[in-house]
Amino acid sequence: MSTSFSRDDVREIRDRALAEDRPNDWFDPLYVAADGDRDCVPWSLDGAHPALKSWISERPVSQLFDLDRARAIVIGCGLGDDAEAIAKLGFDVTAFDVSPRAVAWCRDRFADSRVDYCVVDLLALDDAWRGRFDFAFECRTVQALPLSVRDRAIDAVASLVSEGGRLVVVTHTRPTEDAPDGPPWPLSPNELDRFSQSGLTKTWSRDFEKDGRSRCCTEFARSTVG
Repeated sequence: MSTSFSRDDVREIRDRALAEDRPNDWFDPLYVAADGDRDCVPWSLDGAHPALKSWISERPVSQLFDLDRARAIVIGCGLGDDAEAIAKLGFDVTAFDVSPRAVAWCRDRFADSRVDYCVVDLLALDDAWRGRFDFAFECRTVQALPLSVRDRAIDAVASLVSEGGRLVVVTHTRPTEDAPDGPPWPLSPNELDRFSQSGLTKTWSRDFEKDGRSRCCTEFARSTVG
């Protein structure tokens, strides 16, 4: 992270939003403060997330989905690298973020992209989106939200997956239900299990560590009714 924009700056932006009961309103001020410097965005990576790359390489994507018509959604798309990687697989991709600045940044970075980048609040989804997508990708968005809205966020993510569709979740994890200090606020075993409480079944998972922190990449599938 740039020396001109520290982790303490991130916490200050976060704490101000939480104090005003605006749990997901700290993202846009952070992107604005970054002022076009990717190094100032804590979750920015050089390209798609390594866990997404691993999932693509390990799973038979062309067999799991009809890529001629499959629709994908990227939750909390950030600077757009994951959305672009998924679009290259052949999906018709919608990618959203609560931050208008992040979405504008994506559109500037990928001016010729066929990804539909849009400003949407995960905690206030349009009902028309529920059950609409064959593939949903959630990478470190839920963990950036406080525990007070965690169940709502997880339920909203799961609601996007269509019958027969799949969800991939990439997140930091914690071993107990004790409340963590954050951000990020890693997901607990019970919080990960909540993805399965809306008709989703775990179909694939990989655990990994980086910088002493536990992480996982987990695929869920929604069964087809009838």
